[in-house]
Amino acid sequence: MKTNTFKHTIYAGIAVLTLGLASCDSGLLETVPNDRLSEDLFWKTENDAKLAVNSLYTDLDSTTAVTWDGITDLAHTNQSFNVAAYIEAGSYDATSSVIYDEWKRAYRGIRGVNYFLENVDKVPSTNAALINQLKGEAKALRAYHYLKLAGLFGPVPLVTSSISIDEGRTLVNTPVEEIWNFVEKELTEAAALLPTTYGAADKGRFTKGAALGLLARADLYAGRYQKAADAADQVIKLGVYGLYDSYEKLYSYAAENNKEVLLDKQYLKDVYQNNVFNLLAPYSQKNAQSTYVPTKALVDTYETLEGKKITDPSSGYDPAKPYANRDPRLKFSVFLEGDALPSGITFQPRPTSTTADAIGSTYIASTTGFNIKKYINTEDFANPTNSGINIILLRYAEVLLTYAEAKIELGQTDATVLAAINQVRNGRTDVKQPSVTATTQAALRDIVRRERTVELAFEGQRLYDIRRWKIGEQVMNGPVFGITYPDATGKLVTVQAASSDRVFDAGRHYLWPMPQKERDLNPNLKQNPNW
Repeated sequence: MKTNTFKHTIYAGIAVLTLGLASCDSGLLETVPNDRLSEDLFWKTENDAKLAVNSLYTDLDSTTAVTWDGITDLAHTNQSFNVAAYIEAGSYDATSSVIYDEWKRAYRGIRGVNYFLENVDKVPSTNAALINQLKGEAKALRAYHYLKLAGLFGPVPLVTSSISIDEGRTLVNTPVEEIWNFVEKELTEAAALLPTTYGAADKGRFTKGAALGLLARADLYAGRYQKAADAADQVIKLGVYGLYDSYEKLYSYAAENNKEVLLDKQYLKDVYQNNVFNLLAPYSQKNAQSTYVPTKALVDTYETLEGKKITDPSSGYDPAKPYANRDPRLKFSVFLEGDALPSGITFQPRPTSTTADAIGSTYIASTTGFNIKKYINTEDFANPTNSGINIILLRYAEVLLTYAEAKIELGQTDATVLAAINQVRNGRTDVKQPSVTATTQAALRDIVRRERTVELAFEGQRLYDIRRWKIGEQVMNGPVFGITYPDATGKLVTVQAASSDRVFDAGRHYLWPMPQKERDLNPNLKQNPNW
């Protein structure tokens, strides 16, 4: 049962953001508005400061992270009329609502942080540690948004104070290296202000480890490998994080706030809920939407239990029994034929199955014959749009893989690299892939990239990885494939998702375009190349 104070008070703080949007003219009737808080009444107590910082967490990403994977090679946007499908097909432009929404949410969050930092010192408090902690949370949240903007758009305006509408029309692009410098500075300062742990009442807030883990991610994205390795090493040496014992249960209610989670978006049924069950579950589960579905490309990436690629002739892989003898993370991440579903029925996606999940039975059923399993919990079946499961945004396994990748790119392939990779591969009771022993940079690079792909599937990292590894041309072009099954004659047939040809143009698709709405308001905003 979720009872911590932070989870309850975050929702009460949402209205605080309206403070920075409108103020009453003191010369008009002096009445107190009943639909918002007045600045004259706020910033009076430490609790006001807490409520204000709590409101900033609402703009963290959530199930939107799955959207990013849904436009990569790991997952497919299942309905062709979904706006994300146009990105997958390479037929989008600067008017895309997906692109604008990401931009808008990030800058809304940045504006809230700027306003908070400009006003929090008005609070009369002798508890400097608390005020500094709240400032650290705000700085980390602002860095989170800029990290995302830099990864998606590249050179974006750097705004660090509240601005007027007219000032907003004069903003210019900031070179992306300066954005990365700012993110580094913010997260370094935040880490110095934040505690290592919180009590149960404040689980979900940014910690020192979360700030350092985000710093490691930012530096990895930016190609600053020594700094990425150093930041990841600092997280490791804090000694408070570790892998959760069960990968299968990692995304369950029972595992919330476990030692692997550095940062998540916190939810509460009936109060502040998400729709992850309805968004991702198979159609048979109360008409769930299967909005993003796994691909054969992802499923084929999981090794055999012996640690071999399925393309290895010695792997023993049998196309007629494609899920047998495979890395357990496959069955923990993807609904496969024969799996039990939350309703108690069996998942049967073959086109000939005559079930609600049969490919082609409806335009909503998975077109690949796979569905995402992460975050699909039986507790949410009764009301699929009222999920209270926390959505993980940063966890310790990613930190370990960041450390390993950064060291590999530096040519520092020592024992700590193998230890980090192997901890992810076999450090849980239900995942015991063989330890890797490779020593060359090329071999280790291939291994760590595959580990990131399967370990972090559907957690929003793949789009950024594709961009920084510059592999879009190889993995994001061509048709989308799904399950392989025997037809009436016994011949194996591989499903191809209808209307699914992907297009990736290396000349422009490594960055999203600046939203046209923003450029209409501000012609000074320079468009990205070839858009």
